Amino acid sequence: MERGFFKEEGLNVKQEPIQAPQAVLPKLSNGQMDVVLGSYATILTIQQSGSEKFKYIADSYQGAPGAFGIMVKKDSPIKQVADLKGKKIGVNIVGGLGTLTMSPHFKIAGLDATKDITYVVIPTTEWISSLDKGSVDAVWMTDPYVSQAKKEIGATMLLDTMSGPTDGLPITGWAATEKWTQNNPKTLAAFQRAMAKAQQIAATDRSAVTKVLPTFTKIPAETAATINLGAYPTSLNAQRIQRVADLMFDAQMLKQKMDVSSMIYTAPQG
Repeated sequence: MERGFFKEEGLNVKQEPIQAPQAVLPKLSNGQMDVVLGSYATILTIQQSGSEKFKYIADSYQGAPGAFGIMVKKDSPIKQVADLKGKKIGVNIVGGLGTLTMSPHFKIAGLDATKDITYVVIPTTEWISSLDKGSVDAVWMTDPYVSQAKKEIGATMLLDTMSGPTDGLPITGWAATEKWTQNNPKTLAAFQRAMAKAQQIAATDRSAVTKVLPTFTKIPAETAATINLGAYPTSLNAQRIQRVADLMFDAQMLKQKMDVSSMIYTAPQG
């Protein structure tokens, strides 16, 4: 938007911040909203439920060390993952990226995520205060909240959830309903072209990302300069996203195995 890539393609783009795609499903279904950025875990959950059918149209963000993890207070008695048995963990949504990326690590530590852990839904803006007050024992956070929690309340990262079995996991992607992709192939192609230009810059120029972060988030410029950033893939790869679906099935977040390749949008020929 800042560099005018959408305008060059003849698109007038309006943005609307959302907590999770489920909250705006009616808007996507009735055409009030065209394209949504959501975690792969969330979109796959909706897809399997049958409440809407999506196509992935562009990749957005991939995990990297230090940017996603379980945070505990500095004086917390929780010293290892196994200590989370019977504890409350704050997440922004149950069945989203947080619960997904924690699950294989719990398995390794001998915990059953469905019985040994209580998830508490906490909006991202309240992650740090909830941990500080002790209303939960730990909170799964993403940067910049990870960096902020360390700085403001001396919190520590108990587990990096983009390591080991979840190393380099695809996180978020751009999706649109099947109906919208069928009805708007030209608009979709224009969106993809603009997004590809921006993604190329994000992938190769960290300063461009840190400059734009404070303009649409509450991240101060000095924090944006030092936070851990994930990676910005420049192509949409079904195999990579399949990892997410397979992990979700293992974590019982999906009832049956899913073939992600059928969800990747391909432009009509001719």
